[in-house]
Amino acid sequence: MMKKLTILTAFILVLAGPGAFSQPGNEELMNAINRISNNLSGMSHQFDVLEKKIDDITWFNRVGDVAFIDKVFFTGPPKWRESNPTGQGAGNPVKIWSYVFIPKDVDPGKKYPLLVFAHGGVHGNFDTYYTHIVRELVSQGYIIIATEYRGSTGYGAGLYRSIDYGGLEIEDVDAGRQYMLENYDIVDKNRIGILGWSHGGLITLMNIFEHPDHYNVAFAGVPVSDLIARMGYKNQGYRDLYSADYHIGKPADQNVEEYRRRSPAWQVEKYQGTPLLIHTNTIDEDVNVLEVEHLIKSFKATGKKGFEYEIFEDIPGGHSFDRMDHYTGRTIRMKIYNHLNEHLNPPAPFKSLNDLKKAGYGYN
Repeated sequence: MMKKLTILTAFILVLAGPGAFSQPGNEELMNAINRISNNLSGMSHQFDVLEKKIDDITWFNRVGDVAFIDKVFFTGPPKWRESNPTGQGAGNPVKIWSYVFIPKDVDPGKKYPLLVFAHGGVHGNFDTYYTHIVRELVSQGYIIIATEYRGSTGYGAGLYRSIDYGGLEIEDVDAGRQYMLENYDIVDKNRIGILGWSHGGLITLMNIFEHPDHYNVAFAGVPVSDLIARMGYKNQGYRDLYSADYHIGKPADQNVEEYRRRSPAWQVEKYQGTPLLIHTNTIDEDVNVLEVEHLIKSFKATGKKGFEYEIFEDIPGGHSFDRMDHYTGRTIRMKIYNHLNEHLNPPAPFKSLNDLKKAGYGYN
């Protein structure tokens, strides 16, 4: 939506002509166009909020038969940088929403493993794209917390502009883990895992680096791993998301250390051996395999044990290859679940691919 609105603004400028704003008396025209641009930007966030509310209803329709679903509101740390450090509310914790999924057949007298699920996207959100995966996990007896960390869309411009990619968003996601431990007696504090794909894979990695005692197992799918390399092969529009004045504020070539600090491939010395599985695909159109190869080589260079990886060759679906609904995607997810199950011992682990199909899709 934001891209379409930017194009519309550019179209207005073209119609005005190359010399329009240098002519006397055209200051009012320029001011009017600026107002239109600002209004369109605000409308973009309003559309995102509406889309999120619609998608929330869809969650209940598609997963409500197997899970209790809730959205909870809590806080993460204050912003890493304030636009107005002395303004009203500056320094307050960032307010965030999270989805909670609990299997409908839970026994209140028992303990269940928790999965912390980090969504992807530079400015993304946890939406029903993950329907089948949530169904598959809940059906095995997992409780899920999926936090809409700072920078997520669907909650207005404030949260969007609080983005801190590879920074305090990591603490937002870990705050979801802490929230569940403090508020749900059925969560087993000794059986907690974390998983995510793409940007969520980066958050997964950074969490086990920063909080090695908080998680018993982790899965990182096609993880964003090296922001410095990423800025090199992405286009200018993508780079602008990071150098925006409310985000990092500078491009990578002007602040290499900041981009390095936010890149798992440059932080692996912090790894303490949390059981970790990494997946990537050679035809990933989003996270180039070279990023994940750098990550894997960095892990190997530490000499530490605990991580496993698989580089899949030319699997249809590219970036989404193991989240797809095709047979190959399901078989690869079985590998992921077996990895998680080995360390978290859910009450009803899948024994076959038919179990997965029935849980996720309603048939054998």
